[in-house]
Amino acid sequence: MNEKRSHYRKVFKSDHLGSADLEDLIEAKKRLVFTITHVKQEFNISVAGKKGNFNIAYFKEDIKPLVLNATNSKIVKSFCNHSPFVEEWKNVLIELYIDNNVKLMGDIVSGVRVKKIQPNVVKPEIKLDSEKFTKAKEAIKSGNASIDSIKKNYSISKEVEQKLLEE
Repeated sequence: MNEKRSHYRKVFKSDHLGSADLEDLIEAKKRLVFTITHVKQEFNISVAGKKGNFNIAYFKEDIKPLVLNATNSKIVKSFCNHSPFVEEWKNVLIELYIDNNVKLMGDIVSGVRVKKIQPNVVKPEIKLDSEKFTKAKEAIKSGNASIDSIKKNYSISKEVEQKLLEE
């Protein structure tokens, strides 16, 4: 039986990522790996019905922003050469999970946590005589890409790099 189920917390409007949002993604069999584009300190905003000052992480993927508590902030900081400055926490790959043992005002609740080990994402490889090679060569030739920009997104051998730079 494949009926749609509704999490009880969905009726409580939240502008920020919570465990109920992650449960939806888990149920849809989505991997919980996301890219933080930037973190911004926001002052006097409402989170879970309370006004305060918060570090908010925004993502490349289409998901709600995440309020970074002290625990998650320390982990993100460790992925950013231990820089304490949130302005330097950009383009950071993280994996999230639900921790069912978070203490909040004396209660044990579910919370969103950042895994302590950064996920490893394998870049696709560009091989000689492939369609990706042809497109990369054209992009370099037209000035729309550089070898460095291609290497950020693809794995290439020294031989492929030399061939891309020829001409």
